[in-house]
Amino acid sequence: MVSIVNAVRDLGRLRQIYVVLVRHGFGELAQRLGLGGRGKALPNASPGGEGEEVVASEAETQAGEEERRKISLPERVRLVCMDLGPSFVKLGQIGSTRPDVLPPDWIAELKKLQDEVTPLPFDEIKTAVETSLGASLEEIYDSFDEKPLAAASIGQVHRAVLKHAEGPKDVVVKVQRPGVRSTVARDLELLHALAKLIERTIPESQLYQPSALVAQFDRAITSELDFSMEAEHAEKFTRNFAGHPHARFPRVYKEASSKTVLTLELLPGHKVYEAIRAHGHKGPAIAKASVGIIIKSIFEDGFFHADPHPGNILISGEPDHPIIGLIDLGMVGRLSPEMRDKTLNLMVAAVRQDSLAVADALYAVGTPTRKVDMRVYRAEASLLAEKYLGRPLKEIDLAAMISDLAWGATKFGIEIPADFLLVGKALMTMEGVGKEIDPDLDIFNVARPYFFELLRKRYSPERIGMEVWRGIERVSGAAYDMPQHLREVLDDLRLGRLTVRTEDTSLPATMDRLGRRLFAGFVVATFVFAGTWLIASTRHETLGIVLLCFGVVVMIGHVALDVLRRMR
Repeated sequence: MVSIVNAVRDLGRLRQIYVVLVRHGFGELAQRLGLGGRGKALPNASPGGEGEEVVASEAETQAGEEERRKISLPERVRLVCMDLGPSFVKLGQIGSTRPDVLPPDWIAELKKLQDEVTPLPFDEIKTAVETSLGASLEEIYDSFDEKPLAAASIGQVHRAVLKHAEGPKDVVVKVQRPGVRSTVARDLELLHALAKLIERTIPESQLYQPSALVAQFDRAITSELDFSMEAEHAEKFTRNFAGHPHARFPRVYKEASSKTVLTLELLPGHKVYEAIRAHGHKGPAIAKASVGIIIKSIFEDGFFHADPHPGNILISGEPDHPIIGLIDLGMVGRLSPEMRDKTLNLMVAAVRQDSLAVADALYAVGTPTRKVDMRVYRAEASLLAEKYLGRPLKEIDLAAMISDLAWGATKFGIEIPADFLLVGKALMTMEGVGKEIDPDLDIFNVARPYFFELLRKRYSPERIGMEVWRGIERVSGAAYDMPQHLREVLDDLRLGRLTVRTEDTSLPATMDRLGRRLFAGFVVATFVFAGTWLIASTRHETLGIVLLCFGVVVMIGHVALDVLRRMR
């Protein structure tokens, strides 16, 4: 059995995972992974420890079998994530952003994972803030609400009034839960080991790329655990949208912030549905402004909010001129200029309803991991695209189209970058919210002017001139270095230091085959010579005949094996 506990510090956590799997009908999976079971013993995490039996009760086993019969597989996976706590909930949330890896029914189920948990007692929050900021709560804040605004697996948020040189400031304080770093670190270690073990013991799981999914989760949650990163994100968004009429981001108060405590401006406004229902804001105006913000951040800035769901949006301003406040900026996406151009090509192809161009643009976005039959790929991808693009623009389901295309590309061995999938997730979320508040929203028509303005900038004389200038710089740099490089080559040639190395990929196999033949020939010749000598001596004729026969058998066996190798 491949031992996984070498990568786990706490055997109790492994026992908990095993019991939760059994409780939700995954007992057979736990057995295949060798995590435990009735009559099986797992060694302790510490070297030389005594084995401990990891078993589930009869009631838990029966409950798991009952749940397996009544509840779908994706829903049971969601329940496992919820029972195992913050790290696994976050992993499920990351999984819901991977339409290239998971089927649509899994995506829909994992999206239900909520990060709301029981809030910590205020005394623990107070101690965490004072320890992190190095001062008492009373020295930093005029007031601090003991009741949290929200509680999540990573931290919880409280309202407060900050003491500031400009006067008291209404703020929200995000506090990281004590001990969450060590819990997440332990779970990450376990998840990496589990992903590798699953890929080894369950070959069919490789279609879902467990190791790649865990690696993406590792990067996301590690960044989210450092609140100073979220502060940097807020400042960058503020710079990118300086002077924008519809966007606003919270100010960061660094004097009251650290890696585990984040003090932010309390943005005015109301949640989306409340603003429409009770404060007179209009859904079409909010939807149009939101589309503009997302398009600018993705395709112009290459830095965007990766989780713009309704809970992270606050609406203020006049009903006809809404201001969109975006909060919870821990999860962001980044696109390089090259990837922005490729993603823009995909969106423009969709706006033009050009299915073949959509297939080619998606191929350019991804990275082929094996030889792709382009004729078959383009036929299937364009067929998928036509299923959506053959409708009126306002009826096109952008979320389903991106999900189906990404899933189809994966079948052909085209790996879709994680940042592009975050673009898809952001666009899906935006489209879903937009159509709820404005059923007549035609997202393509709203986005069309932004896309074509970006294309105009791409092919503007200024940008083309910059590209030409960069090309000239690269060519001139190569031309400047060439004489020196050529002189070095000629010097090496003159002094006899120039060597040319070639590699024949078939040479090792040829040498191996030649070595086997020489060895077999030497063995056969030895037996034939010895047998002939013994027969000629007339003293050991029987032994000589045996040796001759053995030599013939070796020769026949070698020839047969050589023929089999060639056939393979």
